[in-house]
Amino acid sequence: MVRRKRLDDSDCPVARSVDAIGDWWSLLIVRDAFDGSRRFGEFQRSLGVAKNILTARLRALVDSGVLASVPASDGSAYREYVLTSKGEALFPVIVALRQWGEQSLFEPGEPHSELVDRRHERPLRALEVRAADGRRLDPGDTEVHKLPTGD
Repeated sequence: MVRRKRLDDSDCPVARSVDAIGDWWSLLIVRDAFDGSRRFGEFQRSLGVAKNILTARLRALVDSGVLASVPASDGSAYREYVLTSKGEALFPVIVALRQWGEQSLFEPGEPHSELVDRRHERPLRALEVRAADGRRLDPGDTEVHKLPTGD
């Protein structure tokens, strides 16, 4: 079996992010957590993933601080998985993936799900990257600068 290269010591924030939550099962678990799933069985039914894979992904998401394993809210012996503040900060990532998929991966009129504003029952406005002064930025408007080490 080929071992996956670890990127948790990379100096690139994208590489570290992909290392922490970049596989599809982890992203789908986070999506389901935003949609209200909390228990192992709920994630398993929604995703149809093998129990050993789900166990490993949930453990990794807890270990990385994206999810917390807490006592079940109904007082039973079960555990539930809840998003931490670190996990909730992934909301724009999930919305961006959803919006990209809606725009790029469906034919016109093809059925799909849609994320809506709960208060107004309307689709969300497309996410945009903005400069500190509010200007809309495209890829050509940005560049990566390496930060000096904090010795």
